[in-house]
Amino acid sequence: MVETAEAVAATGARIDVRGVSHWFKVPGGVLQVLDNVDLGVQPGEFVALLGPSGCGKSTLLRLVAGLEPATAGRITQDGAPILRPDPSRIVVFQDPTLYPWRSVWDNVALGPQARGALKAQGARIDEALKLVGLSEFARAFPHQLSGGMAQRVALARALVNDPQLLVLDEPLGKLDSLTRIAMQSELVGLWQRSGFSALLVTHDVEEALFLANRVIILSDRPARIVAELAVDLPYPRHRGHARLAELRHEALRHLGLDATW
Repeated sequence: MVETAEAVAATGARIDVRGVSHWFKVPGGVLQVLDNVDLGVQPGEFVALLGPSGCGKSTLLRLVAGLEPATAGRITQDGAPILRPDPSRIVVFQDPTLYPWRSVWDNVALGPQARGALKAQGARIDEALKLVGLSEFARAFPHQLSGGMAQRVALARALVNDPQLLVLDEPLGKLDSLTRIAMQSELVGLWQRSGFSALLVTHDVEEALFLANRVIILSDRPARIVAELAVDLPYPRHRGHARLAELRHEALRHLGLDATW
């Protein structure tokens, strides 16, 4: 049985993407980036998207987050159409985008402050910082943090809003390899403790297999789903597991990159 975060807390969103195609206007016409994509994310599930660079993965995340409407098709959260951004869906980007003049605590407090709930949710901010292991750096400033610490601040800023869906667009992509490996384990731990659903875009096959319950593989643009891999391993996962090696080879085969492995 594939383990999800549902056993911890049934707070994750159910996301349904049905028949979604998308085009961008470009000089001289339109450019299709998604082609009839059908995808579901169950409550508390962690799903990763893999595909060639520029195929439309990040565009799909933007549509799910409600940052722009799909050209065709339907995207819903718990049965309701996604038409605009919502605090229940939080996006974490590759760049943590911290405000340099605000302390770590004040950066994490941005959401509650914008909602006028800072006084009521002060303890929640402290809790989010504790969850990512940064309580001792609450009064530090971004220039005093390592890359991994800055990304943990971005995760705490997302978690303080109690999201039902965390939308992760290459959130570890700028980290050095050792920090990235450590952050992958931390991200799994946060997901398991918090119970949100997660939708991740990554170019790293091993990262997708280490983190996700399911890995969706997309084609070149316009992106279509060409394969779906169930990662049938419990957590915590061990990177040297033979099953992960099998799944990596299968993923690379679907991406046309298996000849070198």
